[in-house]
Amino acid sequence: MRKEAKILKSMYEAMLRSFGPQGWWPADTPFEVVVGAILTQNTNWANVEKSIENLKAQGVLSPEALHRMSIHELARLIKPSGYFNIKAKRLKAFLNHLFDNYGGRLEEMFKKRTDHLREELLSINGIGEETADSIVLYAAEKPLFVVDAYTKRILSRHGLTGKDATYGDIQRLFMENLPHHAELFNEYHALLVRVGKEFCKKTHPLCTRCPLKEFLPHGKEDSRTSSRP
Repeated sequence: MRKEAKILKSMYEAMLRSFGPQGWWPADTPFEVVVGAILTQNTNWANVEKSIENLKAQGVLSPEALHRMSIHELARLIKPSGYFNIKAKRLKAFLNHLFDNYGGRLEEMFKKRTDHLREELLSINGIGEETADSIVLYAAEKPLFVVDAYTKRILSRHGLTGKDATYGDIQRLFMENLPHHAELFNEYHALLVRVGKEFCKKTHPLCTRCPLKEFLPHGKEDSRTSSRP
């Protein structure tokens, strides 16, 4: 087993022992995952939940209902997620693509091979790498590792990537060193998010309390970064 593979496997096991399964992505349907993935750009999940609840309360959380809805009305319902006019346009762009190419049937779109599906999603206006990969992994349930700011920060601080590593660099690290199982990638990413939120903070990380403290490079776990609130 390669050194990187061994470390990544051990980190996963340490987080799982500490936190247990995360049950992510919280959604009732694959389409709800798609909507959440687009809405969560540049905001926190609590705000996305408010927008999702608005759509559910109006009985419009379906491809057909949102496709028929005006951008103005859609923007009003998703207002809690922020940048609501931009996100309404992005949702509409996805929906127009879905109906123009698949008659609104998400399951037909998800029949595509993983790499082809990712490429297609990236061609839709407003969908970037993290959003596309979240849809591929969490909605289509295909094995593709999602990279976010938490992932980049944790791996950089633990010496597994450089600070200038690209999205693709980090994704390849996981894809080349872990079995390609959607369930594994799902749980691993969710656990990294948990660590990032609770311990590996942007400033004043809580290293001595972190379940990944044993994987820090020698000398990194010190008084400057270990116990400040």
